[in-house]
Amino acid sequence: MSFIQTCLDNPRPAAIRSVNLPRRVNYFPSPADWRNEILYFLLVDRFSDGLEDQRPLLDRTNLAAARPPNWRWDLWSQSGGERWQGGNLAGVASKLDYLKDLGITTIWLSPVFKQRGHLNSFHGYGIQDFLDIDPRFGDRKALVDLVALAHAKGMRIILDIIFNHSGENWTYPAHLPGGKFQPHYSNGRHPFGAWRGVQGDDIAAIAGDDEGVWPSELQDPDKYSRCGAGNLGGGSIDDPLAEHKRTDFITLKDFNLDHPQLMSELAGCFKYWIALSDCDGFRIDTLKHVSFEQARNFCGTIKEFAANLGKSNFFLVGEIAGGDFEQDRYLNVLSRNLNAALDIGGMRLTLNQVAKGLQHPADYFAGFDPGNAVMGSHRAVGEKHVSILDDHDHVFGKKIRFSAEAASAHQVTAAVGIQLFTLGIPCIYYGTEQSLGGPELVERIWLEGFGSNDRYLRETLFGAEHPRKDGLAGLSSAPNPFDENLPGFGPFGTVGHHCFDPASSAYVRIQAMAQVRALYPALRVGRQYLRPISFLGNPFAVYGNGEIIAWSRILDDEEFLIVLNPHGTQLRGAAILVDATLNPVGSAMAVVVNTQWTVNAAHTVDSVGSSKPVIQLASGIHCVEVHNLGPAEMLVLVNRD
Repeated sequence: MSFIQTCLDNPRPAAIRSVNLPRRVNYFPSPADWRNEILYFLLVDRFSDGLEDQRPLLDRTNLAAARPPNWRWDLWSQSGGERWQGGNLAGVASKLDYLKDLGITTIWLSPVFKQRGHLNSFHGYGIQDFLDIDPRFGDRKALVDLVALAHAKGMRIILDIIFNHSGENWTYPAHLPGGKFQPHYSNGRHPFGAWRGVQGDDIAAIAGDDEGVWPSELQDPDKYSRCGAGNLGGGSIDDPLAEHKRTDFITLKDFNLDHPQLMSELAGCFKYWIALSDCDGFRIDTLKHVSFEQARNFCGTIKEFAANLGKSNFFLVGEIAGGDFEQDRYLNVLSRNLNAALDIGGMRLTLNQVAKGLQHPADYFAGFDPGNAVMGSHRAVGEKHVSILDDHDHVFGKKIRFSAEAASAHQVTAAVGIQLFTLGIPCIYYGTEQSLGGPELVERIWLEGFGSNDRYLRETLFGAEHPRKDGLAGLSSAPNPFDENLPGFGPFGTVGHHCFDPASSAYVRIQAMAQVRALYPALRVGRQYLRPISFLGNPFAVYGNGEIIAWSRILDDEEFLIVLNPHGTQLRGAAILVDATLNPVGSAMAVVVNTQWTVNAAHTVDSVGSSKPVIQLASGIHCVEVHNLGPAEMLVLVNRD
């Protein structure tokens, strides 16, 4: 009997030391190069419950119709910030075709591990049981089935893991300054208080699966730093004892990773999930908050275990808050033990503004220049960074999605186009393909903290009628677990209407771009050059202020020219420099993508399959001319179709 079947036929293990992990068994193989993938990050609770066929599709031209009489914005906001909505693993499985048709090849799931039942930690980052699935999401078999179904469709699954902290599974003594939950930070160690019971109460000893923390190896108070709550940015990135590497995460408890057994025990937990689920990679939460040596050791042992199962390029991508410098430091130190870093620093904000024509494009493309960029050669290689436009918490900048301040429903595709066709591994946040951005501007005055609160990044796509009840009453096993006193946190400030629309203006544009990216290797791994343009008699240069942005991806003798109009409301055109050697006089470049053509083929200039001649100017410059490119639209041309 296989390891997977044996595990599913038995209860989850109480101790990781009791698990006999497999080795030298062929599992689903890794891709040769992760630059060939398109990632999609979703919050499981907010994505799908699989019941969309029981709800109408949201009509975005009449949002008021999806708001019942006596609609209260404060209740909608409360629902999104404080409650589980009901998304689950079966819901993700039900939408694999929707994602595959979009062009997604790899799904990154938010943490699916068991949370404390009495809390509403729907995001998944406060783990109570490291060897089980949260019952609100399903069970271990639901995860195994999801990964197997994804693999059958040629897709991959990445799990989100945490190894520097657990959930709030114990308390400090109540007499400490700051109290039993968040005592003030100490550079020493506070005494241990008590484990938390089923209801969050203090208990003398752990007796059941819902009490304290599991597996049993983690039930040693000395395996926690016990330093209290302090400055999560305090201290040098290079200092292994810095405050940011020892402090609790508000309601989460920091591990003491210097304990002689703890690192191998935590690694064993996540090796268990590789062997059980056959997943394809990990997104590692809060990697900045462990030392270089701890990160290297953890990532190294995970890589080695996966390789022994035939996953020779198991993907490890780190969340490293603090910007490019911190990302670069961890990538350099960990080397082959870490595939990539999430680009959640300054480059995410720059991408947002450049895609809207509000910042000079050179600011973004300088991030790939080995001579100028903090990330140096890693950006030039491209495989070392995962491009992020939106995510679930926006550690830099305002906490609203790109589309919340967009000029049109499809302007977000300008930013996604930059992600898809520049160096790196693109990652799309759930709902981007539907232009999620919260309620209309005139309704936001009713929303406390809009722009500064994570909740407005986390609308549901499936449009739950009601959220789950508070705490234990909202568990799947509870009778009537949904709270009928609150509306569900539906898309665009609605309730009871789903938003999985494959005909939406953003979906069809992203789909067209992703299909072409998959077809041509140069768009994934080719060299990259920002191209000067000329318009209205101005000299060839790189311009800002919403003018045409153009760049080339070159692989051997193929040149792909990507042309973007970042202006949100006006047409743009320009002559664009191309490589004279690859594009001699008399040659032409064929259009392989025109995002406007995807929704208006009958009335679009430069339709897919048409070509543009290469022109030689008196100055000797070889160029192609683009006219009347629509607002936030993109062209991709190639010299050798």
